[in-house]
Amino acid sequence: MGVALLPLRPTLLRSAVPSTHSLTRAMGLSLMRSPSVHVDWSLYGGAESTAPPAARAPAAAAAAGPARSVPLAASPSSSSLSSADDSDARLTPSGSSLHSSRTSDTSDADEPADAAKRAPKGTDWLPQLVPARSAAEPVDFLWLHTEEPHRSRRRAILAAHPEVRALMGHEPRTKYIACAVLALQTALAVYFGRAGFAWNDWRLLLVAYVVGGTANQNTFLAIHEITHNLAFRGLRANKALAVLVNCCIGVPYSMLFKPYHIEHHKHLGEDGIDTDLPTRFEMLFLNNVAGKAFFATFQILFYALRPGFVKQQKPTVWLGINIAVQLLFNYALITAAGWTAWGYLIASSFFAGSLHPCAAHFIAEHYMFAGVGQETWSYYGPLNALAYNVGYHNEHHDFPSIPWSRLPALRAAAPEFYDVLPRHESWPLVTLQFILGSESGLWARIKRKGKGAGGWDGQQSKQQQPAQAQLAEMKKVQ
Repeated sequence: MGVALLPLRPTLLRSAVPSTHSLTRAMGLSLMRSPSVHVDWSLYGGAESTAPPAARAPAAAAAAGPARSVPLAASPSSSSLSSADDSDARLTPSGSSLHSSRTSDTSDADEPADAAKRAPKGTDWLPQLVPARSAAEPVDFLWLHTEEPHRSRRRAILAAHPEVRALMGHEPRTKYIACAVLALQTALAVYFGRAGFAWNDWRLLLVAYVVGGTANQNTFLAIHEITHNLAFRGLRANKALAVLVNCCIGVPYSMLFKPYHIEHHKHLGEDGIDTDLPTRFEMLFLNNVAGKAFFATFQILFYALRPGFVKQQKPTVWLGINIAVQLLFNYALITAAGWTAWGYLIASSFFAGSLHPCAAHFIAEHYMFAGVGQETWSYYGPLNALAYNVGYHNEHHDFPSIPWSRLPALRAAAPEFYDVLPRHESWPLVTLQFILGSESGLWARIKRKGKGAGGWDGQQSKQQQPAQAQLAEMKKVQ
């Protein structure tokens, strides 16, 4: 089904800081080029695979006036709700040919009747283009009426490739890697503490950025894997491992992360529930180059503080254990090696969520780029080797019970579903394009009206069950 966009238009707050549009033009950067993104534009009616269709050109958008609400492709099973302005929201059935006419006033009647049959398999999930927004038009998130695409695509992949069920289950190597990183960071912290370094010594900070930032980002993502119960078969063993490896982060994190991340999967994009989404305040006050640079530099603080403002979670016994173990570890570390040792861990955690090549995945995963209304993006580059393959993010959201080591096998098993999707080519370029480019920012997120804890369809999602339970559910799909 197609999707109608909600015509929500907040007032744009003016800022003395130059806007992204003006600064980008002044630097001579093309508004249409997103160097981090790979899109096969021929699927959208472009003249060639590397050239976007004319309907996305800024000049054409300027001539047509402000961007209007248009449909955006979603999963075939998604049911569209009526827009507040039905005259401005045209629905296009899923599976029709994906050409630039979808984002212009050209009628679909001119398309060949068999165009959809010629389209590559899997294009039912190909996202549509978002009309270029003029610099004078107020910014807003992209509001949709449909469910996220991952549930429907998962069912389609299972129907076409039932063998991917064999990829589900835990990955025993995760615990060894995570514990090795914990040992490395603890050893470095003790070394810097006992060697007499000041916490702000440039040598300590350099190691904290290059080694510590990479190591603690790896730990963040180890906890992400463990949150999905993919290190052990049992729930308690996974939680205990998450609490243990959390120690090198310096602050209790793992048991706070778990409930928020589960809701991120169950309620992707739902306003007031998915705390991965930036707030309206962030969108309006960080809507320029300086604001985006501030966000990218201190994004770890946004992710740490935002949940408390959006949706608070109830304390649990495991959260208490997480806090107690972290305090005991910090006490032992500071007693043995001084405050500099703990400072090294904190600096490592800060760099892991700041302007670090591996930290770019936070932005790359769900922000829109290049005018493509895609909710989740994948990256298949070499930095995945340091990050538990978190770049395979479409694959991960489609099958959260498949561990990091088997996500490449999932993509290889169902290439027709993933190869057509736009993707990122470089994580460092993602950060650069996010800050300096005009086609991404805090506003470039897809949002839905929150439907509560029962899920979009009113039923409790099964995505976050342990791997063996989800495997049993998947066998019933057929």
